[in-house]
Amino acid sequence: MNSSQIYLGIAIAVFVILTILFFLTSRKEEKAVFTPLSGLSMGFILIGILFGDDRIIGYGLLGIGVVFAVVDMVQKLRKNSDGESH
Repeated sequence: MNSSQIYLGIAIAVFVILTILFFLTSRKEEKAVFTPLSGLSMGFILIGILFGDDRIIGYGLLGIGVVFAVVDMVQKLRKNSDGESH
């Protein structure tokens, strides 16, 4: 294993640990809703990481995932500001 693979493994492990801690320590009465758009964005980000050897494809997929995540956040903020519950 080269050093970049080790760093990638550490980054993925830290991400998984933080995600688990976030869901375990969530004190809201209402659980966070995992929308289809957020699932799609997470999928693009993971595929972008997997295809990281080819920079154009990897960064492109990561960029698409980030754009979808931002669109999902904006939609949730607009929905919450209208007084609706999710």
